[in-house]
Amino acid sequence: MKASHKSFDIVALGEPMVEFNQTGDGEGRLYLQGFGGDTSNFAISAARQGALVAYIGAVGEDTNGALFRQLWEREGVDHHAVKSFPEAYTGVYFVSHDERGHHFQFFRSSSAASKYAATDLPLDLIRASRVLHLSGISAAISTTACDACYAAVRAARDADTLVSFDTNLRLRLWPVDRARAVMSDLIRLSDLCLPSYEDIAAITGLRNPDVLVDHCLKLGAKIVALKLGADGAIVADAQQRYRIPPYPCNPVDATGAGDTFGGAFVARYLAGDDLQEAGRYAAVAAALSTQGFGAVEPIPNATQVLQAMALI
Repeated sequence: MKASHKSFDIVALGEPMVEFNQTGDGEGRLYLQGFGGDTSNFAISAARQGALVAYIGAVGEDTNGALFRQLWEREGVDHHAVKSFPEAYTGVYFVSHDERGHHFQFFRSSSAASKYAATDLPLDLIRASRVLHLSGISAAISTTACDACYAAVRAARDADTLVSFDTNLRLRLWPVDRARAVMSDLIRLSDLCLPSYEDIAAITGLRNPDVLVDHCLKLGAKIVALKLGADGAIVADAQQRYRIPPYPCNPVDATGAGDTFGGAFVARYLAGDDLQEAGRYAAVAAALSTQGFGAVEPIPNATQVLQAMALI
């Protein structure tokens, strides 16, 4: 995709959360403090691939909120439009691991991000970005946050800013019928749809990956990158479709891998890669991100991804 007059490549909207990830040490009692929140992970992934990225949303006026601002500063993610709410706190989650995979425990009720509203949106920043990215979690954490998502999408479409949407279904946040309705509508409004297989299968009842891609395209998505976890991905638009094989890796923690894929895919698409190239790059980035603990720390940068791709 050719560059434009826009000031930023991507602006991401959502809920940043401080992470505590079980390391396996101390008989399971030791946790590594890190960072999460799907759209923040996405933003950092895109920034590490070279995109110019901004973040919007809210944190608490607390220690964890300050840690996030330090993180975004280090990562080169513009955060001047992120709100700090003194009456709320920055969300927190814990990740534990067993033979069945990784498990999450969230503490986000009444968090700063859940209090975010349409009136808090920096509309000029959205208009000045080539892509607006949001997720199912961005819309699910509260009614006001959902309203903010729709207002952001309207501002984006009015300004020829592309809309990127990742399903990220969390049924603890909303009933499946509401999730289905809102997600289907946001897929309809998206230019870049980044669903995970489990998410889109859960809200549609469909199981075949190609049928799921067709479903998203028929709803109105212009480009679909269906994440299939250990089976790779499918990337498609109305004219072309590619199956992206998984990159071999030694996974220890898949937290944030889908966000890494999304950020890398959109960054490379904006940089001019075709669908197959962007999908292949994103699959390698996601695989590399599973080889360390935490959602953010293991996200590879462009040099690391390109070095891995050279070995394929």
